[in-house]
This record gives sequence, structure tokens and C-alpha cells, in this order.
Amino acid sequence: MRDVASDPRCPFCAIVAGTADAEVVFRDDVAVGFLDIKPLFPGHVLVVPVDHVVTLPELTAVGPFFERVQRIADVLPRALGAQGTFVANNNVVSQSVAHLHVHIVPRTKGDGLRGFFWPRSKYRAGEAATVATTLRDALAATD
Repeated sequence: MRDVASDPRCPFCAIVAGTADAEVVFRDDVAVGFLDIKPLFPGHVLVVPVDHVVTLPELTAVGPFFERVQRIADVLPRALGAQGTFVANNNVVSQSVAHLHVHIVPRTKGDGLRGFFWPRSKYRAGEAATVATTLRDALAATD
């Protein structure tokens, strides 16, 4: 097992290490994907590199990381009945956690998402676990 660069103060490093709770939908030696706790829509996934990297310009393994982002973005619409996805990354400005993370948001025409003023919500009891299971199963089917 290789050494992983991590920051003990980083909540995403804790998710990567398995010491913080999260609905993980994907995990390998390059990236971890988990449900956003305040999703734009159910199934909103954050994908983070295993190594603690703050911004995209610092990421050395761009190709392998974005292969994981691409795979999740491909599976998510079919798994959740969406028409497409919105994929985004903030660097420093509007980056709520100082660990690189890419948002993959399920989208459907007329879903109400306009511009960059997004209403955030919370999962209902048990909903996050159900959505995470659906995504895990769909990703496992593509292995």
C-alpha cells in the first residue's frame, strides 16, 4: 500500500481514511466519490483525490482522477433516471473544503437549477443511504 498525503484537519481526508462518516459510492487508490451532505439534487456526488491536494493546478495525476469523474458522470444519469449531469470544480473561491473536489450533479430539464444560485437541501431520513446504494450498484455493474 502506498503512502497517502493527508491533512489531519481536512474533513475530506477523514472520509478518504474512513474515519469520518459519508455515503461512499466509489473508492479506489486514486479517488473517492461520496454523496454531498447538502445536495443540489439527490445523487449529488463529490469526487476527491485520495491524496490531499487543495486545487486542480496542484493535481499531478489529472488523467486518472478525471477518468473516475468521467465514469461516475456516465453512470449517474442512468442509475438515477436523470437526463444528464452538471460537473463543476471550484479552486479557492467558493471552495468550501480545502481539498480538491469535483461536483457531479444529476440534471433533468426543468429541474429549476438556474445560473449559479443553487438551492441546497438535505436528504430525508434514509434517502442518502438508498441513493448511495443505487449508485454503488450501478458503478459495480460497470467494473
